Amino acid sequence: MNKTIKWILIVITSLIVILALVMGGFYFKFKSEISKMHVTETKEVVHNVFAIKDSFVNMFLVKDSNNYVAVDAGEDIKVVRAELAKLSIDSSKVVAVFLTHGDGDHTAALPLFKNAKVYLSRQEEQMINGKTAKMLFFHNKIATKSYILLDDQQTLVLGNISVKGIATPGHTPGSMSYVINNKYLFVGDAFGLKEGKIDKPNKFFSMDLKTAIKSFHKISNLPQVDYIFTAHTGYSADYKNAVKTELK
Repeated sequence: MNKTIKWILIVITSLIVILALVMGGFYFKFKSEISKMHVTETKEVVHNVFAIKDSFVNMFLVKDSNNYVAVDAGEDIKVVRAELAKLSIDSSKVVAVFLTHGDGDHTAALPLFKNAKVYLSRQEEQMINGKTAKMLFFHNKIATKSYILLDDQQTLVLGNISVKGIATPGHTPGSMSYVINNKYLFVGDAFGLKEGKIDKPNKFFSMDLKTAIKSFHKISNLPQVDYIFTAHTGYSADYKNAVKTELK
């Protein structure tokens, strides 16, 4: 074996080892951050508002008569199906899914909601159409090409449910929070809760933490809101106290 081939093999082996170390480090950091998350058990949190627990993430449902509006769609379709069954909720009654963003742990059960229209922010489309990578060369995608794009501050009325989208970029460029019926604020991964106060999103998973912190002012003065729901850190029934904080 000549010296050139030997050096090529050494370089290739070194690259493989480096890649393995990087991937291993990423995996352990991922698992570490996941272990810190605390989500709400599957239940009716407040009248006609339901939390669905899917491993380390929550999705939520708001009921209107016999129909439901969902915020996000969980990490595992099988788990979501089983958790809905615990509450005797028929997935065919879900008429809309509002995605806070396009990460896989928020979109996996979309195929379960066959009668639902899917909504996401206009700025988030870049994250699911291959234009912008979430991390290195990893791209998000969702299990439908039929979705409706929302603009900042746009309000929709579905039956007796009103949904207002508020652009809260940072975790992803198109992260969107939703105020439902002027009372319930759903923030996805845009923010967390820590000791009853709104906290900045998880640094490890966020694409632009500075922008995320700047987005706080957009959801910090909503006078009619009572509840705030997060995807990974539970919820608070005391919105006014939760926003009495400063993010840095």
